[in-house]
Amino acid sequence: MTETVPPKRIFPTSKVDAQAAKHVPSSPQTESAAYKLAFQDTDFLLREDLRPVRFQLELLKPELFLEEAGIASTFVFYGSARVPEPAKADEMIAAARDDRQRAIAERLKAKSHYYDIARELARLVSQHPLDAEGKRQFVVCSGGGPSFMEAANRGAADMGRESVGLNIVLPHEQLPNPYVTPDLSFQFHYFALRKMHFLLRARAVAVFPGGFGTFDEMFELLTLIQTGKVRPMPILLFGRDFWNRVVDFQALADEGVISQHDLDLITWCESAEQAWAAVQSYYADGSDE
Repeated sequence: MTETVPPKRIFPTSKVDAQAAKHVPSSPQTESAAYKLAFQDTDFLLREDLRPVRFQLELLKPELFLEEAGIASTFVFYGSARVPEPAKADEMIAAARDDRQRAIAERLKAKSHYYDIARELARLVSQHPLDAEGKRQFVVCSGGGPSFMEAANRGAADMGRESVGLNIVLPHEQLPNPYVTPDLSFQFHYFALRKMHFLLRARAVAVFPGGFGTFDEMFELLTLIQTGKVRPMPILLFGRDFWNRVVDFQALADEGVISQHDLDLITWCESAEQAWAAVQSYYADGSDE
């Protein structure tokens, strides 16, 4: 039987033309920005009019990379970028210059044990086997920064597994932590697109003590599930004392602005084992179907 040979491409690829464009002779015409290939013209791509195109690019790039990496689902970690790991907590207290700084440093130290818990949870999650199609489930995914994000990526690295980091450009540069898999380390301009990628593959979300960013991410997820825009999934809150001090969840229900059963969207956890058991139980009873 004669093997069918696929037809040759009629048009050259973009890569071929991009390479050819490097060798165009210099002239007033070729030196003008107008002559650049549109997809190679950075100034053009950064124009205000091109924002929809940049949205699309920022949506597509991580999606294609994660698909090519065989990542079917993720286990997302949210939390502060300011809480130190336990080994460094005392250094922060020692560096305090006044009573207020010292008090804050001591409060951060009180939360530092959650670093180890996040790291251990990531270790447990990363041991989940490949599915029947050879794809990875519950791949650790964090914001790519320090503190609890670092702990998550570090836990996956402890097990020799890949993990995802979704970093974002900030006024004060936040570099990816060293434990993110380099080929799965992404940088975003748009917070909205970053938050979308946190949830596109998420099957569980662990939320550790944090500030405005953590609140933003957690409450958006709660709202999306509450309104039926996202399929329900385990939302694991660590640090009940912290959360009940800064947010009175029960008061929201008592005031009638949320339903009492909305509080059931939250699973309170204090250990990695408890959290992972809750996730396994959730999916064992077919809750993802």
